[in-house]
Amino acid sequence: MAENLAVPGDARGREGRQLSWSGRAKVFRRRDAPAPTRSTSHDGNIYTNPHDQEKANEPDDGTNPNKLPVYNAHGHRVNHQGHRVTKGIHPDGESGRRWIHPGHMVKICWRSASLTSKWVNVLWPFTIAAMVLYFADIGKFGTRSVLTFAFAYIGMVPAANLVGFAGQELARKIPKVWGVLLETTFGSIVEIILFMVLITRAHNDASSLLVNLQVIRAAILGSILANLLLCLGLCFFVGGIYHPQQTFHDAISEVGSNLMLVAGFGLVIPTIYYNSLTGTTRASTDDLSRAVLKISHATAIILLAAFIVYVWFQAKSHHGLYEDILEQDELRDHDRHKDLAKDKLTLSESILALAIGLTFVSFMAVILVDNIHYIVERGVSDAFVGLILVPLVEKVSEHLTAIDEAYDNQMNFALSHILGASIQTALLNTPLVVIVGWGLGVPLDLNFELFDAVVIIMAIIVVGNFLRDEKSDYLEGALSVFVYLLIAITAWYYPNPDLGEASGGESAHR
Repeated sequence: MAENLAVPGDARGREGRQLSWSGRAKVFRRRDAPAPTRSTSHDGNIYTNPHDQEKANEPDDGTNPNKLPVYNAHGHRVNHQGHRVTKGIHPDGESGRRWIHPGHMVKICWRSASLTSKWVNVLWPFTIAAMVLYFADIGKFGTRSVLTFAFAYIGMVPAANLVGFAGQELARKIPKVWGVLLETTFGSIVEIILFMVLITRAHNDASSLLVNLQVIRAAILGSILANLLLCLGLCFFVGGIYHPQQTFHDAISEVGSNLMLVAGFGLVIPTIYYNSLTGTTRASTDDLSRAVLKISHATAIILLAAFIVYVWFQAKSHHGLYEDILEQDELRDHDRHKDLAKDKLTLSESILALAIGLTFVSFMAVILVDNIHYIVERGVSDAFVGLILVPLVEKVSEHLTAIDEAYDNQMNFALSHILGASIQTALLNTPLVVIVGWGLGVPLDLNFELFDAVVIIMAIIVVGNFLRDEKSDYLEGALSVFVYLLIAITAWYYPNPDLGEASGGESAHR
């Protein structure tokens, strides 16, 4: 154990930042520290370190986060609230209860992870109303309205928020690095569900093939843009308002931004290939379309392999490094003791809440997809639906979590969620939907609109420059949001492709 590792706030070197986190970071336990000794205090608890015993003797008025009992008088490990820790459960995620308590579960889910998330739960009536309108339309009138789409769009927000919160509660019960990966994955489930509904509808309904494939392509890049520009920008802005300057570890920022640049380059290679040869005599349009589809299938396989390597790097080979970084980041949170004191879901309740949330998310996804063409028919472009509307609603839980972490000065956690979600979109979600389309015979390729491809590469470069100095402030956040707003305005006026100009393999498919 090492104590008082904080160095002066003006230290700027990487080595200094690895040790300097906050004046509140008084205790830092390394994973490779020697085995601690055990001693018994007058209060009957057994402590693994004399410093913990000293903290136990401090007055506990309910706001003291330094009281760290490890074992009780019976030799059972306990957490910060005195709850006996279940084997295999991380102490921070121990609820002290078993199985399912419906009333308590609803109360905890309503409280959610933050005040913003709590107010999002007020939107649940829109979820129910969207389902009523949708099934009433099918049963009686056979038509669907813009109102149904609007209600489903708003109703997706609390459903996605429930999935995100339940995933967060489940992630608390496992080690930090695996917890962040799991939480990010559950945040991406909404996107995966939307993609799968879009691709299956394109397979079953030839009339919606062009619209759905255009929306999927735009949504892939739009999701990354929303994460990198809007969400990261809001994190920088909100965090910068309450903290003059925030710092983060280069293992999080540099690895994430470099991997995003490589992933973005991989995504746009089919687009570069198609646009380089279009209009030349070296290949016909049909030959180009078939070649782009094959290149996209190969790209999907390679990106999926890259995702496996990324997960192994973060969760296995360099697990200790990331674990230490995230543990230090937790000490930055000035109200961490309040968060730890909150009631938590049991393992069974977390799984049940996930199942309920995913059920409603699936319903909202089906309703949204079935009504997208009604929105497009009323003048909203495919580019705006896919690049802006769909990503905003599918990533809402990730955005709320990351912004709350930035507010608490936990920038490494915030960056892990933002960059992790973007990497999962590029290296997992995109290959999955391309491979599923391949299996269904749907010609989904990665031949994006040239505008989308250029914008995504520029956004990745801009964000990489912001992350290079390992510091952030509200100015960088505001600039990122402004860039996103410019892209949104341009997407609104971006025209839909003509049927004869469909990019990639669907023209050949028709």
